[in-house]
Amino acid sequence: MTRDAIRLRRVVRTFGAGDATVTALHDLSLSFAAGTFTAVMGPSGSGKSTLLQCAAGLDRPTSGSVLLGDTDLTSLSETRLTRLRRDRIGFVFQAFNLLPTLSAEQNVALPLRLAGRRPARAEVRDTLARVGLSDRAHHRPHEMSGGQQQRVAIARALITRPEVLFGDEPTGALDSMAGRQVLRLLRGMVDDDGQTIVMVTHDPVAASWADRVVFLTDGRVDGELDDPSAEAVVARMTRLEDAPC
Repeated sequence: MTRDAIRLRRVVRTFGAGDATVTALHDLSLSFAAGTFTAVMGPSGSGKSTLLQCAAGLDRPTSGSVLLGDTDLTSLSETRLTRLRRDRIGFVFQAFNLLPTLSAEQNVALPLRLAGRRPARAEVRDTLARVGLSDRAHHRPHEMSGGQQQRVAIARALITRPEVLFGDEPTGALDSMAGRQVLRLLRGMVDDDGQTIVMVTHDPVAASWADRVVFLTDGRVDGELDDPSAEAVVARMTRLEDAPC
C-alpha cells in the first residue's frame, strides 16, 4: 500500500475579516502519495499558491490539518515548524532566490550552514552533480544561465534530503529548452530516487511530466488527471476557465 507523504484534511484558509473575508481554500481534502510527481493547476485565483504554502508549512490553515507523514504541521509551534521546514521540506520558487555574491557551491551549502551544520564539500559537490552542475561549483549566479540557476536552486532544496519537494512555477521564468531540462531532472528524481514532488504550474506541457494533475477552482478540487498529456490538460483547463462563475 502506497504511503501518503502529505495529507490535507478539511483545510480552510481565509484572509481578512467581516465583509472583507476572502476564502482561498474551502474545506479541501487532498493527499499526495510518497514517490510521486503531482502538478496542481487552476485558473487565476483558484487557490493554487495557498494550497502549496499550507502544504509546505509556509502558511497556516484557518482550520483543518496538514500532515507530513505522521506529523501534524498545524499543531507545531513556530519554532518546531521552522525546524521541520528546514529539515524535511524543500521549496523551489519561480524566482531562483540565489544569493548573488555566493558561488553555486556556497548557495547549495547555505541551508546546512543556517541549520548550524558544517557542510562537507563532498556532500555539496554530490548534490550539484545530481543536477548536472559539477562543473559550475565556483560560478556565481550571474555567470550561469537561467536553467542552470534553477538547477542550483533545486540542489539547494535537495541538500537537506527533504521528504517532499515543492515547486511554485519552477519553470515559469525559463525558456522552453531550459524548462525541459529542469522537468527532466524532476522526473528523474521521482523515478530514480523516489522523491515526492508537488508543483504548481500554469503550463500544460510542464504538467504533462507529472504522474497526476489536480485541478482547483475557487479553492476546491475540481477533478484530476492521471498520466496526463499536454492536450488533455489543455482541454480540462479550457473547460474550467470557460465555466460560468
